[in-house]
Amino acid sequence: MADRGVDLSALPKEVRDQLAELDLELSEGDITQKGYEKKRAKLLAPYIIHTPPPPPQNVQPPAPSSSSHAPPPSSSSRYRERRARRTHRSGGTRDDRYRSDIHTEAVQAALAKHKEEKMALPMPTKRRSTYVQSPIETRTPPDSSSGSEDETAVRRQSSVVAPQPQVNPNLQSPESWVNHIVQGSSTSSSASSTLSQEAKPQTQSQPQPQYKPQYQPLYKPHHQPQHQPQHQPHEQPRTAAVTDMLAHSRIAHSENSAPPPDVTAVAPPARGPRVDLPSNAVVRGMSRGQSRSSMMETADGRGNIQRVPVSSRVSTKIQQLLNTLKRPKRPPLSDFFTDDAEEIVEVPQPDPNTPKPEGRQIIPVKGEPLGVVSNWPPALQAALARWGATQGKSPALTALDITGKPLYTLTYGKLWSRSVKLAYTLLNKLGTKNEQILKPGDRVALVYPNSDPGMFWVAFYGCLLAEVIPVPIEVPLSRKDAGISQVGFLLGSCGVGLALTSEICLKGLPKTPTGEILQFKGWPRMKWVITDSKYLTKPSKDWQPHIPTANTDPAYIEYKANKEGTVVGVAVSKVAMLTHCQSLTQACNYCEGETLVNVLDFKKDMGLWHGVLTAVMNRIHTISVPYAVMKACPLSWVQRVHIHKARVALVKCRDLHWAMMAHREQRDISLASLRMLIVADGANPWSVSSCDAFLNKFQSHGLKPEVICPCATSPEAMTVAIRRSGVPGAPLPARAILSMGGLSHGVIRVNTEDKNSALTVQDVGHVMPGALMCIVKPDGPPQLCKTDEIGEIIINSRAGGNMYYGLPGLTKNTFEVIPVNANGVPIGEIPFVRSGLLGFVGPGSLIFVVGKIEGLLMVSGRRHNADDLVATALAVEPVKTVYRGRIAVFSVTVFYDERVVIVAEQRPDASEEDSFQWMSRVLQAIDSIHQVGLYCLALVPANTLPKTPLGGIHISDTKQFFLEGNLHPCNILMCPHTCVTNLPKPRQKQPVGVGPASVMVGNLVAGKRIAQAAGRDLGLIEDQDLVRKLCMWPTVMHQYLTEALQWRAQTDPDHVLYILLNAKGVTVGTATCVQLHKRAEKIAAALTEKGSINTGENVVLLYPPGIDLIAAFYGCLYAGCVPVNVRPPHPQNLAATLPTVRMIIDVSKAACILTTQNLMRTLRSKEAAASVNVKTWPTIIDTDDLPRRRPPQIYKPPTAEMIAYLDFSVSTTGMLTGVKISHAAVSALCRSIKLQCELYSSRQIAICLDPYCGLGFVLWCLASVYSGHQSILIPPFELETSLSLWLSTLSQYRIRDTFCSYSVMELCTKGLGTQTDLLKARGVNLSCVRSCVVIAEERPRLALTHSFSKLFKDVGLSSRAVSTAFGSRVNLAICLQGTTGPDPCTVYVDMKSLRHDRVRLVERGAPQSLPLMESGKILPGVRVIIVNPETRGPLGDSHLGEIWVNSPHSASGYYTIYGEESLQADHFNTKLSFGDPHTLWARTGYLGFVKRTELLDASGDRHDALFVVGSLDETLELRGLRYHPIDIETSVSRAHRSIAESAVFTWTNLLVVVSELCGSEQDALDLVPLITNVVLEEHHLIVGVVVIVDPGVIPINSRGEKQRMHLRDSFLADQLDPIYVAYNM
Repeated sequence: MADRGVDLSALPKEVRDQLAELDLELSEGDITQKGYEKKRAKLLAPYIIHTPPPPPQNVQPPAPSSSSHAPPPSSSSRYRERRARRTHRSGGTRDDRYRSDIHTEAVQAALAKHKEEKMALPMPTKRRSTYVQSPIETRTPPDSSSGSEDETAVRRQSSVVAPQPQVNPNLQSPESWVNHIVQGSSTSSSASSTLSQEAKPQTQSQPQPQYKPQYQPLYKPHHQPQHQPQHQPHEQPRTAAVTDMLAHSRIAHSENSAPPPDVTAVAPPARGPRVDLPSNAVVRGMSRGQSRSSMMETADGRGNIQRVPVSSRVSTKIQQLLNTLKRPKRPPLSDFFTDDAEEIVEVPQPDPNTPKPEGRQIIPVKGEPLGVVSNWPPALQAALARWGATQGKSPALTALDITGKPLYTLTYGKLWSRSVKLAYTLLNKLGTKNEQILKPGDRVALVYPNSDPGMFWVAFYGCLLAEVIPVPIEVPLSRKDAGISQVGFLLGSCGVGLALTSEICLKGLPKTPTGEILQFKGWPRMKWVITDSKYLTKPSKDWQPHIPTANTDPAYIEYKANKEGTVVGVAVSKVAMLTHCQSLTQACNYCEGETLVNVLDFKKDMGLWHGVLTAVMNRIHTISVPYAVMKACPLSWVQRVHIHKARVALVKCRDLHWAMMAHREQRDISLASLRMLIVADGANPWSVSSCDAFLNKFQSHGLKPEVICPCATSPEAMTVAIRRSGVPGAPLPARAILSMGGLSHGVIRVNTEDKNSALTVQDVGHVMPGALMCIVKPDGPPQLCKTDEIGEIIINSRAGGNMYYGLPGLTKNTFEVIPVNANGVPIGEIPFVRSGLLGFVGPGSLIFVVGKIEGLLMVSGRRHNADDLVATALAVEPVKTVYRGRIAVFSVTVFYDERVVIVAEQRPDASEEDSFQWMSRVLQAIDSIHQVGLYCLALVPANTLPKTPLGGIHISDTKQFFLEGNLHPCNILMCPHTCVTNLPKPRQKQPVGVGPASVMVGNLVAGKRIAQAAGRDLGLIEDQDLVRKLCMWPTVMHQYLTEALQWRAQTDPDHVLYILLNAKGVTVGTATCVQLHKRAEKIAAALTEKGSINTGENVVLLYPPGIDLIAAFYGCLYAGCVPVNVRPPHPQNLAATLPTVRMIIDVSKAACILTTQNLMRTLRSKEAAASVNVKTWPTIIDTDDLPRRRPPQIYKPPTAEMIAYLDFSVSTTGMLTGVKISHAAVSALCRSIKLQCELYSSRQIAICLDPYCGLGFVLWCLASVYSGHQSILIPPFELETSLSLWLSTLSQYRIRDTFCSYSVMELCTKGLGTQTDLLKARGVNLSCVRSCVVIAEERPRLALTHSFSKLFKDVGLSSRAVSTAFGSRVNLAICLQGTTGPDPCTVYVDMKSLRHDRVRLVERGAPQSLPLMESGKILPGVRVIIVNPETRGPLGDSHLGEIWVNSPHSASGYYTIYGEESLQADHFNTKLSFGDPHTLWARTGYLGFVKRTELLDASGDRHDALFVVGSLDETLELRGLRYHPIDIETSVSRAHRSIAESAVFTWTNLLVVVSELCGSEQDALDLVPLITNVVLEEHHLIVGVVVIVDPGVIPINSRGEKQRMHLRDSFLADQLDPIYVAYNM
């Protein structure tokens, strides 16, 4: 192309105008392609910049076949190819209802303004398989997209093969983008600077390795400068210090040191083995003292260094999005906060410059009197009888075949005789001899195709003669027709049971396999009657149809679909039908014997009124041109006018446009015979340009300007106004040029200043004869408008609809309206009918219509017309991207306001980039011209929008599909940030100037309790007799579990402590007290001999869940070592799970590993070597076949404060934390559990938990040895092969108390929920279960526990049995539902208050309520208090705060290499800032509250319940409010049936929602608007990025908790392989 080097925006205005004119000529077909290029080249020649050809850069010639690597052709050459492909298409797809050259220029001007701002919107990211549409698969390079917004040639060079020199200085290379991002956002850190010393960041074009080394230093300085350039001279000493530390910690950056596992890259599609993944090697929790908000500013919300590869495409896109969102919004949000429990939606303040109506009150406009003509018939049937008798040979109707040739002509004689035959048949021949199926006044459906007007005429007049009421409807084509069930509603409300149709039509109707006609959705049962002549009976000589004088009984019912899609029937009385024909005859001056060409649908509206009813009244010859003929031959109607010398033609703008497009095909046609060209949709403001263009083209063919007659109609008021044909030579009526801004406020202002936002409207003539018209306000009471105000047109006339048949309530509001004046006083008695048209009365009582009520969108108190928005969208060069006539505009109500949605059909050859370009420009154009933000713009594949019978778009069905998630768009752009301006005011934190003590005093004055609670005392048992009686080991004598085991082995050696089951429920291992003791001795001996371990050293236990693990634990204690229990790596997923094992071994500095033979092989295998360095493992001892040895002595620690074991766990935020548990804590915890659950040696419990950390480990390994009860151990992984194992064990052993995890409960609920009958049949009975406790460190999952209880109620599970426990890192067990005490209670809290850290209880079912279940009873010896995490002062019970705990079994501290004292003190030994300054508390890191309930505890006091709301580290702080991810995720999961699981996190104050799609990939884009809607509605938040991924991508740890920070890191590192990423504007 000649213009490759030209920046078009820099050209002089006149050149740009000439180019625009040239483009227009080409699109209109007025110039050939060759001529176009010649002229264009000539215009551009002086401005071309000649650039030297680029030097060759090892360019590999692309293979001829691989089109994906070739740089995309310039868009204009692509456009040429497309045009060439398109030339053979018929004109049928182009509907130019909304063509306006002036408007197109206005839109281009508005876009030019925007272009100066160079707005770069981030393009959505799609997986290639999701490109349903485009055959041109040129994927954009990772980030050079959207650099420049050039109008004519999109010069984006896809640097996939070789980088091309950039022509446009505004286009940045990916590298410069990346550097800009790295410097501009605070992702650089000591880690990335270490990287930059040795390796340059990779360029985009190189393939990136799947696992990048992503380790970070373990210990980083707390306060880093936020913005560091990439290379800083003073970085080196610090880097050295970091490497030093790394060397110490055995995690040096060696070439085979493994990256931390990346779960996302290897996660199998089904949720694979769950793995615990530290996102980095930070070995302690984050300092909770730092406020979350300060962290939000860093690139990563946790204060951890972020692992974003420098060339990450996702973060670049997000940066682009942020840059876009930084532009000021209109109107600005006010930033103050009123601390009120009720958040109020931001109400836009009224703008003082809003135009107000200033005219006087309108006076009703009267039409000319309806003339009395002597020979007008008393009824329409009488006219037919007259013409049938006197003018039998006169033609009534000519029908055309598909090619546009006449098929048959029906004369008035034939029409009369056939109608009489049909009337006779209907009344006398349908049933058996004696019964009459149809009586006068019954309703019958007429089902005739558009191509068969003759059969319809006979049926319609046959019904009138039989005095039954015809209800014409469209032919149903399939069960899935758009709006088919609404047609059923119409038939039901009209009481239709019989349908008349033709034989051909009946054959074409969809049938069941047995040959019966399908029962359509929502339809009543129908009898079908064929009305072809051969099936009709000739009446006897003496039978004559009864033709009474027209009265007020209904004559026919016309269907009408309202804005919501409901189809209602407008009943027209016999007298109204007759009067309407009379007033049309008078207004249009119809004469007997004229010829009329009708292109409209003859079943309803103008097509029926003029072409069927008025035509017969005046013995007019109608030529009916069906839609199918128009599609095949758009000029057919013009030819018919020419051939038949027709006087009147009935058309729509579409027909005018089609005729113009096909005009060249026929030169010798004359339209001189026309005296009226009635434009049925002339009331649409956008009809002006079609009328003008048609006149320009056909004036040379004899078309006179004054014959064009626009009119305004509605089903209820029928014809409202029509322009009478003018006198030749008289001046044409004036046009109104109105300001769109004024129109949006409902006032008429002549547009003077901004020609871009003007609307040109033509008049629709005068009011009909005999009618009275007013304009009233469209909403509220029907108050008369002022003269300069837009309102709804209402009509009083005998020629209008009477009612919505069968719907009296709706009828009253529409057909019986009495207008009132400004004081609300009715202006008279006469009722008016609402027309549904918006307009005003102009000079000379001319009526102007500016839109319809059903196309009205009320956004933020301003009115916009759907048609106007369509026109603007289509003026943005749509030819390349979308089909003209296939565009829908509607509004959806989201968050207390209407939001505008545009849906269009995309052409199959439009590229992704073209489409995105078009969408972003439509946004800008609508924003400029209409001053309204679009909420959503969606493009769907061609021919997928629901259609109306005549080819338009079925708006209400499209809207329904959009809201249900069934639209399946191929491109979508959401812009909530721009258009949602009524969000609640952001909250500003109260200054901490008010001391915490005064807050407390304030609480006490207000009568609020301090939020604290305690379990009962942990008393000591002194009575030795009782000890012997209960077979308990004396607590006073023994402080250590080792002593307890020895004591049990002596006093009760054969008592079975443990039973291990396999998947079949068979016992595969047991351990008595003495067996366990002896196995522990063997292991202790092996440790001292083989491992030469010293006391106090750490030993890693690596075992599958079982008895070996328990024996190894006690073996370590016997040898005086500290056991560190670690989950073994998953053999099928070593790459992801082994690095975590390695990390714990390294961090804990283990001297030795105890494991099984199999696992020992795994640790030394080749597969393991691929992930970690297997040569540096510590000593590995396999404990499978140890010799019988006893250790020289069993170790007894000198004090109970010594460490008993280390408990390592990965938190949901990806932190690996190890805590130290002392011997004293172990015995206090075991004692506390024993008291709470009443555990004795005679008791049996079942445990189905992972035994690796927290309370799971305590119950599995410690509690039985302490309390002597028998534990039945069920390894959770066995449930994968045998789902019912746990439940059948409970039933078989008659277990009273069982402990499980959420993962186990979820497995049973999902897998066995439908099989309760099968379980019953197998004899499973859970009535024995008294308590089933879920062990967790999170908010109780109420929905899951409820569904579990409900589902297994059928097999005897008590609804009271299921409860939860709660523990944390600092204290493994805080709450546990015991055997005594009240049932766990559930409360409903107000979510709005919760976001303000307030707790307000509401009733169940209240809006915005959140159900929370108590986390179990507080354990004996435990005290909790709720504390403000910022001020550290205690809170009242109506506040949400951090849960602090004081108990003898709290952990002693974090196990770190260099103990970070500040953190230790802060988390484990911290004091309140006032109140009780002496008690030492541990901070759990969880937010919760305490509520005093009405229930009584064991001691008879009122019970204090602890409710856990969520982890403090996980909360999101947005708009000054605190959100819990789980609440947002719950809402998201409800949004659509295809969402399996979802997770949310923030990135630089943007909310990112990741959803797993369990449906087909074509549903992916449907989820974007639904997710955005639900989060906005329920949480008042705007989603920034929506990511749709495959099932199983969201990482979940072994406890069944989502690892959101991991997910976030993977997302930012572009490792998720998402199906779709949408960046909401």
